[in-house]
Amino acid sequence: MAFWDNLFAGRAAQFDSGNAVSNAIDLTKRRPSVSLSKQGAATGNLRVNLSWRMRTSDIEGRSRQSGRLLRNPSQFFKPEVVQAHTQGMVNVDLDLGCLYELADGSKGVVQPLGNFFGDLNAAPYVKLSGDDRFGGSSGETIFVNLDQRDAIKRLLFFVYIYDQTPAFDRTHAKVTLYPSNGPRIEIELDERAPQARSCAVFSLENVKGDLMVRREVRFVYGFQAELDRLYGWGLQWGRGYKTKT
Repeated sequence: MAFWDNLFAGRAAQFDSGNAVSNAIDLTKRRPSVSLSKQGAATGNLRVNLSWRMRTSDIEGRSRQSGRLLRNPSQFFKPEVVQAHTQGMVNVDLDLGCLYELADGSKGVVQPLGNFFGDLNAAPYVKLSGDDRFGGSSGETIFVNLDQRDAIKRLLFFVYIYDQTPAFDRTHAKVTLYPSNGPRIEIELDERAPQARSCAVFSLENVKGDLMVRREVRFVYGFQAELDRLYGWGLQWGRGYKTKT
């Protein structure tokens, strides 16, 4: 990602520098929003990436490990074994989706479920690159054509767990926005919601020509229909399934 992060490094002074170490803006409860327009990043393609990995330990696991170290101090010098995905671990398939409402009133969703991958050069000007079912290093990515920003009224990006055990508290999940200019924007899904199946991550709204990104991070115990009701989209939803890999 160094290419994206450093492409405009020489012009960084005119942007909000965010985190001085990583050249990123972290959206938090205390600082929930940022203007893409004021960042000079309201054109080109906005890249939105979801990445995640399973936690290698939790509080209970660390407690058991501490007990073993007290009984056998020599274990302290042995590296921790990091397990891969096995049947004994919680299997998590996180999906990235986007609810859209355009200026002409049309509404819909872009998501892997149902193969609603969208379109970048025609309505809804939102395109999902693919479906990552295993938490790979590249994750899942949605592109937004901000050159068509006047046609976009609002977008809501969300993450949901597809047909598996709720386990947001067992994953390190992060959504990163890569604008055409300026620093990337990061949103950590770091709140513990062990029974939640979906999370509204952030909204992108066109407010009189100003593109505003607002952190949401609102976990819900249902799926897209519950997010729809929460944000007033008014779509009709039905049960969907993925094809087996």
